[in-house]
Amino acid sequence: MSNQTIKLRRGTFQHIESELYAYHETMREIVRLKNDILHGKTSDDENAGGGRSSLPGDPTGRTATLLASHTKLEQMQHVTRAIEWVVERLPDDKRRLVEKRYWTRPQTLTWDGLALELNISRRTALNWRDEIINSIAVKLGWH
Repeated sequence: MSNQTIKLRRGTFQHIESELYAYHETMREIVRLKNDILHGKTSDDENAGGGRSSLPGDPTGRTATLLASHTKLEQMQHVTRAIEWVVERLPDDKRRLVEKRYWTRPQTLTWDGLALELNISRRTALNWRDEIINSIAVKLGWH
């Protein structure tokens, strides 16, 4: 992560932060969607009008096509991969901030409480948050 902080739009910042909060739920949803596709439980019937499907006739080809073309799945994987990429490269103290702030349920710590627990100032905790969110934005290409 670079020390250069980009200025994100408020909505983009909030969206990325909400993706961090929802990371584990998103990972479960990815597994569920993949299982639905692999086991033929897709509800995305784009051929509602009848006629021939453009999907391959063989089950393996059909599954591969569905997995590759499922845009919701693709977007969720893009976001989770970016989060993983950034978090894996964080120093331990910043990784603990992510785990305690975004991935601990129920969340009982305020920013002040989290800073105290990490033995840093509130301002440092918020600066770290901003760096992490900005790094995810850069990785996603949302800056």
